[in-house]
Amino acid sequence: MPFLEDLYEATHENVQLAVRDGLEGRIAVLREPEGRGGSAFVHERLRVGETVRVRGPRNHFPLRPAGRYLFVAGGIGITPVLPMLRAVDAAGADWSLLHGGRTRGSMAFVDELTGRYGERVAVRPQDETGLLDLASYLGAPARDTAVYCCGPGPLLDAVERYCAANGWPEPRTERFQPKARASSPEAPFELVLARSGLTLSVPEQASVLETVRAAGVEVLFSCAEGTCGTCETDVLEGVPDHRDSLLTAEERAAGASMLICVSRCRGERLVLDL
Repeated sequence: MPFLEDLYEATHENVQLAVRDGLEGRIAVLREPEGRGGSAFVHERLRVGETVRVRGPRNHFPLRPAGRYLFVAGGIGITPVLPMLRAVDAAGADWSLLHGGRTRGSMAFVDELTGRYGERVAVRPQDETGLLDLASYLGAPARDTAVYCCGPGPLLDAVERYCAANGWPEPRTERFQPKARASSPEAPFELVLARSGLTLSVPEQASVLETVRAAGVEVLFSCAEGTCGTCETDVLEGVPDHRDSLLTAEERAAGASMLICVSRCRGERLVLDL
């Protein structure tokens, strides 16, 4: 149970926590008044000296080797980008960051970033410069250059559209909210849990995760909306109907795993490693 070493206001809307238990970590939490209560708990209930239980970490936004990196962060989306910047900078890689937000005062870690990295970081608050100019920043695709982006859904959608329209490889993104998707048929299908020896029926009105848990099989899950990856499960047979906001196009095409909180089956039978 890590010890909360420090708790303070990082900006008008963000709380920063330093966690220590042999190792140190830092978590930035945006206060979301319309959320499910997690950020309100951090902002209103946690105090210096309290202990909290943590799980993980689970990294579904990995930094992969590349000759050059272009980072785009919107608002609190800067949080997972921070350790990436430290890693690529320490390795001597060529990189830059485009960091946007509603206002300069609402953007976390601005002083730290500009003070440490200087002109590699372009800070662009919307009330000062408008929406991020992705065309000027990304430009034409360059050899061995990777694009990483985290932030609000509209920003990630814009980055993905720009890359797809201009010949870039698929960018690596991390979302806090699921993509808006057209509704798909909710046909029932047979679900086989290979390790548990169970054959279940997934009805129209229930998810795979709900069906599995109702049968008494414990599965780790968190967001239940296809963004965090906690419930990712290996597929042994069948074709998943991917409805998540996490897996890449290549991972979906391979069909080796699925997020069972939202994804279903394209056929009549699915076998999972559960």
